[in-house]
Amino acid sequence: MTSGALSHIRVLDLSRVLAGPWCTQILADLGAEVIKVEQPGTGDETRSWGPPYLKDPSGRETSESAYYLAVNRGKKSVAIDISTEQGQTLVRDLVKKSDVVVENFKAGGLEKYGLDYQPLSELNKRLIYCSITGFGQAGPYRDLPGYDIIIQAMGGLMSITGRPDSESGGGPVKVGVAMADILTGLYAAVGILAALARREQTGEGDYIDLSLLDVQVATLANQAMNYLTTGKSPERLGNAHPNIVPYESFETADGCIILAVGNDKQFESFCNVTDQTELSQNPSYKSNADRVSHRDELIPIIQEIMKTKTTADWVKLLRRAAVPCGPVNDIADVFRDPQVMFRETALDSEHSAAGVVTTVANPLRFSELSTDAAAAPPLLGQHTNDVLHEVLGINAGQLAKLRSNGDIA
Repeated sequence: MTSGALSHIRVLDLSRVLAGPWCTQILADLGAEVIKVEQPGTGDETRSWGPPYLKDPSGRETSESAYYLAVNRGKKSVAIDISTEQGQTLVRDLVKKSDVVVENFKAGGLEKYGLDYQPLSELNKRLIYCSITGFGQAGPYRDLPGYDIIIQAMGGLMSITGRPDSESGGGPVKVGVAMADILTGLYAAVGILAALARREQTGEGDYIDLSLLDVQVATLANQAMNYLTTGKSPERLGNAHPNIVPYESFETADGCIILAVGNDKQFESFCNVTDQTELSQNPSYKSNADRVSHRDELIPIIQEIMKTKTTADWVKLLRRAAVPCGPVNDIADVFRDPQVMFRETALDSEHSAAGVVTTVANPLRFSELSTDAAAAPPLLGQHTNDVLHEVLGINAGQLAKLRSNGDIA
């Protein structure tokens, strides 16, 4: 395979935590040179978000948290203090030689350093500058901090996640990973790619204002349309689906299984496999609309059926009949799954402190392009000297002076 599609692109990554780094890791996987600018001494906050921490070959913990490792593959770490005048100059010089800047400071947070879009775009007319914030660059919430769990709550996701209030354990629940951050990172990558495509035609850069709240609302998908169509807010249904039945989890003799019966033919096949052909002929359950209307009658029947066999037995029988289903895996099960293993989802990279680090590979599979970032997530400041010398031409003596002054590390 040839090198990544973005091998001609340099990204200056001023972001940290999750949404911004998720975006820039995608760009790195696609071949871009990503220079991660971090605060000397501390770096990205997620470096210390542990345990767990990566272990070296002797079993001792390193300073690299698993959280940090999840989103910083394929990057170069440069430790620059942007609070100093010389540090700001270094960043501006890097901007002149970069295609993209990604930052997720609070709205207006980089203005005091002169590193906001306006002055940097004057230095580089072709610059694409992506700002990621909780609530956007304008509006009544502009200055509020926007952590993922807050966005999941305010953006409606928690109102449709979890068991109904009427059930034991009912109440709003956040999704198990920071989906607002991750989806924002994906949208940021898409927006940057669109801006790069436009620049090919016009030669002009662009500014992208991306809000976690905007993304969360946008990704409510069918649930948003259920509300906009009816004027009624969707309610929590646990693992059930608001528009399809049966489409949820069921207890088996030894665990749990997901049924995702998406059409009437699949329901008929399910009934045949379970020796319940009368269910498919019952007028109350014959069509999906009927099954949704009579959910409270049908689901208890299916619950009792599914308890009669093990998960493995049901998966074998149902898949043979082309009824969509799957086991509820824990994370260890996921990485032992034969399909996941066949797709080489776990990616090993050489790491300067641990010897080898395993991360989760980019899911994109091209016929002609590679998405395997060769470099493991970097140590703090691992590439400071190399980047400043190779990109800006700063010599060893100048680097030593910058370091002694505390401008770099």
